[in-house]
Amino acid sequence: MSARLNETHDPALTSWVESANSGTSDFPIQNLPFCVFRRLGSGEPFRGGVAIGDQVVDLAALGDAFDGAARTALALGAQSSLNALMAAGPPAWSALRLALSRFLRSGAPARPAVLVSQAEAEYGVPARIGDYTDFYTSIHHATSVGKLFRPDEPLLPNYKWVPIGYHGRASTIGVSGQDFRRPIGQTRSGSGNEPQFGPCTRLDYELEVGIFVGRGNVQGEAIEAGQAEEHVFGLCLLNDWSARDIQAWEYQPLGPFLSKNFATTIAPWIVTIEALAPYRAAWQRDAADPQPLPYLDYPALRTRGGFDIELEVLIETETMRRDGVPPARISQSNFRHSYWSVAQLVAHHTVNGCALQAGDLLGSGTQSGPDAAEAGSLLELSAGGKQALTLPNGEQRVFLEDGDRIVMRGWTGRTGLPRIGFGEVAGMVLPAR
Repeated sequence: MSARLNETHDPALTSWVESANSGTSDFPIQNLPFCVFRRLGSGEPFRGGVAIGDQVVDLAALGDAFDGAARTALALGAQSSLNALMAAGPPAWSALRLALSRFLRSGAPARPAVLVSQAEAEYGVPARIGDYTDFYTSIHHATSVGKLFRPDEPLLPNYKWVPIGYHGRASTIGVSGQDFRRPIGQTRSGSGNEPQFGPCTRLDYELEVGIFVGRGNVQGEAIEAGQAEEHVFGLCLLNDWSARDIQAWEYQPLGPFLSKNFATTIAPWIVTIEALAPYRAAWQRDAADPQPLPYLDYPALRTRGGFDIELEVLIETETMRRDGVPPARISQSNFRHSYWSVAQLVAHHTVNGCALQAGDLLGSGTQSGPDAAEAGSLLELSAGGKQALTLPNGEQRVFLEDGDRIVMRGWTGRTGLPRIGFGEVAGMVLPAR
């Protein structure tokens, strides 16, 4: 487990960027998440940036501000994607984080010329994503969904032994603000023998955490669980949109296909594993459950294998926008409920010799908690479409309607430590073509 506490985590640190010191910002100096951005509408090249308060540090504008390893890492981070920085590994990431922390601290010379207001920026997908794998790490989600379709055996016997995942589609991953058309495909009603073709009618969101791979591995050489986080650059918010009616017809026997690959939306900000070091959580497994096989076990798993990250979902309908009503929260959960850890996902993905590359993205799967209000999808909140969800303005939803905008947020904090956040990931459903 590579990330340890150091001077960058000091809760007393403040910044000369005053908006970072509010106590309510997602981006205090203890966070420093990475993105790829440019000035809104400028046509400038995209380049790497780091959030501080309500500003973005333009890494390309820092020039020769740093020395040694930090200077080398800065040049990698200033490129049009973060892949080269991701591939450089933990020593480079830590050197750049330390240099940025010292550069931005109160008492250091203020250099506002290297800042761009987040309100005046537009963001790109932060890396060239070569491959995308979506996992199924919430036992609460797996059990809840299983009860809808297999009440006699809601949780299949392999779930507690092996991290379940499927291969997604990297080409349709977009950054927050993504608008997408309602997907079209084959569905079949329970009463009919032949499928119908047309727009999806059971469109859903999935509240997830994205995991960006840093240093890859050579094909044929597995990454050990105890060293797996040295291959993880950081975490982001992820919404894996799902067409439930298409999924129900196509998923047997090989799993999701067109029901999942039409759109996936991620937040622009990647919070590094090092930034999250003070906010680790114990990883828990019921004593009656099978314990991890040796290749999925490691010394730090049970004491700090998890992440204490609060996650919430809000909905904004067309009517709410028209009436000036703010988005309404419909669920809240926490990443610590995950049945499998981030390190276990990386180790399992490579145990057969599969090669991961810098910029590859892993999805955690829907993050639902043990309580009904912690469900990470409408499929669960509506009991499979049988119970409508009533919003504060009186509107009801079973699944998403055209014009609905989903916003997801994440944050973490503890007594005596600053709150750090993940920004937000938002996307809106447009009518089918």
